[in-house]
Amino acid sequence: MINSTLKSSMLKTIAVAALCSAFSANLFAAEQTTVIRKGENASFEGPAEYFTGKVKVDMLFPVAEDVNASGAYVTFEPGARSAWHTHPAGQKMVITSGVGLTQEWGGEIHKLYPGDVLICPPGVKHWHGASIDSPMTHLVITGDLNGKNVEWMEKVTDEQYQGH
Repeated sequence: MINSTLKSSMLKTIAVAALCSAFSANLFAAEQTTVIRKGENASFEGPAEYFTGKVKVDMLFPVAEDVNASGAYVTFEPGARSAWHTHPAGQKMVITSGVGLTQEWGGEIHKLYPGDVLICPPGVKHWHGASIDSPMTHLVITGDLNGKNVEWMEKVTDEQYQGH
């Protein structure tokens, strides 16, 4: 029979060993390189509720513990665009092909070309999409705040899209 002092000491030792083991496993896992192959993450069409025209989203990586942002390639067919929206933790995008358009609420429309970088600060109401005569693809990194990366609003009207 084990006395209570020895039993308590053994339980503490086991608990400390378990915590150390779990901690070292997490450290090891955090230092390993992960390769996500093209096509491993699902692609999907941008929902009509949030986009006008045909939009394809190719997810690259989701929000994770080590990086609080997601990444994707988003392709807009000519004339396609997002609805007005904001990002609670901001968004950065690099135009990779085609000609894009973007506008802040109350501001002018800006054309975007391959290699251009668009930085959308947190909480700024804006839209982005392709020009009327060219598709546009961008690489987008979107921050996450408390499990949310976008707040969708009303659709961009044809008049707004055309700059009237």
